[in-house]
Amino acid sequence: MNVAVLIESRAVFQDLVIMPYVSAVFFQIDLVHGFAVNDRHRLRKTWRSNVQKSLKTSRVTATARSKLHGKPRKTSVGPIQSVSTNPFSFKILKELASKFFGHNTVQDRESVQINATIILEKKSFLKLLDIGADLVDDVDDVLAGRRVTLQLISAEVDPETDTGKVYLPDDTPVGLWKLREQELMMLRGDGKGERQEWDRIYDYDTYNDLGNPDHDKSLLRPVLGKSEEFPYPRRCRTGRAPCVTDPLSESPVSGLADIYIPRDERFSATKSMGFLADTVKAAAHNLLPALESLFEQPASTDFGSFRELKELYDEIRDFVKQKGKNKSTTAAEQKLFDLRTQDEAGQDILEFPIPQVICEDENAWMRDEEFARQMLAGLNPMVIERLEVFPPKSKLNPGIYGTHTSALTASHIKGQLEGLTVEQALENKKLFTVDYYDIYIPSLNKINSEHKGPKSYASRTIFFYTKENILKPVAIELCLPPPPNTIEPGYKRVFVPPLSGNTKDWLWELAKAHVRTNHVNYHQLISHWLETHATVEPFIIATHRQLSAIHPLNPFLLPHFKNTMSINSQARKALISANGIIEKCFLPRNHSIETSAAIYKEYWHFDELSLPKDLLKRKMALPDATSKYQLKLIIEDYPYAHDGLEIWNTLREWVHDYIHIYYKDDATIKLDSELQTWWNEIRTVGHGDKKHDIGWIKLETRENLEDILTTIIWISSAHHAAVNFGQYAYAGYMPNSPTCAQRFIPDYDSVEHFQIVENPEKYFLSTLSTKVQATTVMTTVEILSTHSTEEEYLGERAIKCWTDNQEVIAAFDKFSSKVKDIEKLITNRNENPELKHRRGPANVPYTLLHPSSPPGVTGKGVPNSISI
Repeated sequence: MNVAVLIESRAVFQDLVIMPYVSAVFFQIDLVHGFAVNDRHRLRKTWRSNVQKSLKTSRVTATARSKLHGKPRKTSVGPIQSVSTNPFSFKILKELASKFFGHNTVQDRESVQINATIILEKKSFLKLLDIGADLVDDVDDVLAGRRVTLQLISAEVDPETDTGKVYLPDDTPVGLWKLREQELMMLRGDGKGERQEWDRIYDYDTYNDLGNPDHDKSLLRPVLGKSEEFPYPRRCRTGRAPCVTDPLSESPVSGLADIYIPRDERFSATKSMGFLADTVKAAAHNLLPALESLFEQPASTDFGSFRELKELYDEIRDFVKQKGKNKSTTAAEQKLFDLRTQDEAGQDILEFPIPQVICEDENAWMRDEEFARQMLAGLNPMVIERLEVFPPKSKLNPGIYGTHTSALTASHIKGQLEGLTVEQALENKKLFTVDYYDIYIPSLNKINSEHKGPKSYASRTIFFYTKENILKPVAIELCLPPPPNTIEPGYKRVFVPPLSGNTKDWLWELAKAHVRTNHVNYHQLISHWLETHATVEPFIIATHRQLSAIHPLNPFLLPHFKNTMSINSQARKALISANGIIEKCFLPRNHSIETSAAIYKEYWHFDELSLPKDLLKRKMALPDATSKYQLKLIIEDYPYAHDGLEIWNTLREWVHDYIHIYYKDDATIKLDSELQTWWNEIRTVGHGDKKHDIGWIKLETRENLEDILTTIIWISSAHHAAVNFGQYAYAGYMPNSPTCAQRFIPDYDSVEHFQIVENPEKYFLSTLSTKVQATTVMTTVEILSTHSTEEEYLGERAIKCWTDNQEVIAAFDKFSSKVKDIEKLITNRNENPELKHRRGPANVPYTLLHPSSPPGVTGKGVPNSISI
């Protein structure tokens, strides 16, 4: 077979005047003629990889794009510095063809044709303020007639040439006015067509890409967003073709291909090579099927004892090591071995460390005090609220969901209140609750409907704050809604702890397990995914579309958006997608993400995402003008809130200082056209389904802007850190954080109750997540709990010369210094034995809001952004 590889081109880039402004060159295959279909696909794939490796590349800053068509002729493109040294030539094409087809020579150059696109990535002239605004016009003249268009695609600061100057719109130099608007127009795109990997276009779409009905009708999922039933934040538009079987759904990407995100939002090479991008996908495509094969025997579906569960940490590690040395492995075993690679901290991915919650005492997690402590200092410390009325009341429609009357009575708890009556305990602010009744009751009939599916309740837990300043549970109510299409009442059952602390009551332990299941699912779907990842993506899109690269708030906000769109796209593909990890392992199964849409509809309010407003809403704090926080915590030893307020106040002061440098009065806020358009687009487009919500802040004053920016940065940094980086510490041990429940609690004297008496550990574990679910979740949360080597934490900036404003530099240095002080304060608090919630029976210090961290799974560190 004779093979010739030709490039069709009307543009030969040899002008030295162009090349100094080019930062990278690569090719995109458009058409291959003369090969079989399979060979074309392989050629395209290998072509891109080899061409990129053959050229010197740097940070993407801009694009000049040329569609190559017409008379075939050879094209030679030089590297950045020169066109005369190390040229990209026909030799590389010849080597590629030989690699595919086994020929060392190419004779017939007319037998094969390749159409391609040359991508020239060039410096961003908008940022090179010292060379004049008309330079772009000069470059356009040079490229004229070559069918090459320019696109500004980066706001990144070049440390060697950029001065970091920023301007409010009305202060923009005349020469930059046109460029400022052109840049934003390019970034917005036209909302048409499919996005390509080299694009840098930010626009919006609904979550219509989570299903895959063309593969299987059971994988059809509702569109989230632009819907009265399923309102949702917007994601970045990709423009892929609709599914054939459901035109409202966007077709999924094939295989392990990446979902489009703008170029600047991708993981860096360091982060990608450090496994954090690829292992999330591997969990869905490789790990889960392998584990299903490994544990496919019915007898091994559930854990038989806590000892067996503990041995799992060693079994998988030893299994992988042993099979790595054994040439006779099954396909499933080989998949596990293939996944065994090192993370950025040098640890094998499948060598699971012992989670912190069982490191010191394997049984401490079961103690009531530890159960309660984790409501204040665990994975989801933002749900607990103070009770003002007992028993708690529902706001649901009783005509649909049955009577609101709780089964809880004063007699259930009065003996546990240290001599206080219920009324006195309420008056003294001693009673608290974690109440999931209204959250879960509307969806429980769906969740519990599958014959072999999950079996769960909506829980209410009552806590009492003792004289020893320790929170403890005093009652749990588990509820079910009325069966559908009946007039029967709902189910309600109350459990109380055993009178003696030394007595094990397994029904009480089962009740706590169901509470944990409610708590963990709310944590992952709402406190984590919805309130951070999904909430922030519209802020990122609007910032690039409406705040120019030279607007003061653009470089101020971008560090808090780093890697967020990248990890969100990975989540849509592997975690929250149909038949993904969430649906396979978590309680609501196929209804998981639509459950988060229901919470977004009823309970999401932007202003309540700020820490002070959230604490006041949950009555965990009261206003107090004399306090440095301007409020007083009801439980002072509330680690999340106590440390969080330190970070919130420090962030607020930094935001205040920065805003007052550029906005001299409130009038400048109203006159800033880009700022006002940015905030309007966030409210009416990015979160358009909630555009009439009462929680939006009017942007009229500098104080309003401080509230908005501090909340956005808080969500992106501290809120996310608090719910993410402790996942392995607490959820790496399944019984402490079960993602699913398989059984209801049996009645007294039933057959199942006798099974509890006969083997309580086995029955307890059979109620919770299966082995496959537990191991999959354990692997996933370890990945998500891992810090990258290139993580940027609060008080840090990767680009040191991001500004030349000396006032800004001084304010940032002050902010960084205060962040360091917070670290010392948190360390001291964790060493204070009087603060019993800082460590608890499991002796896990509360470090989730400790700002810095080394790489790896550390249980601490507050990155600037939602980076994983």
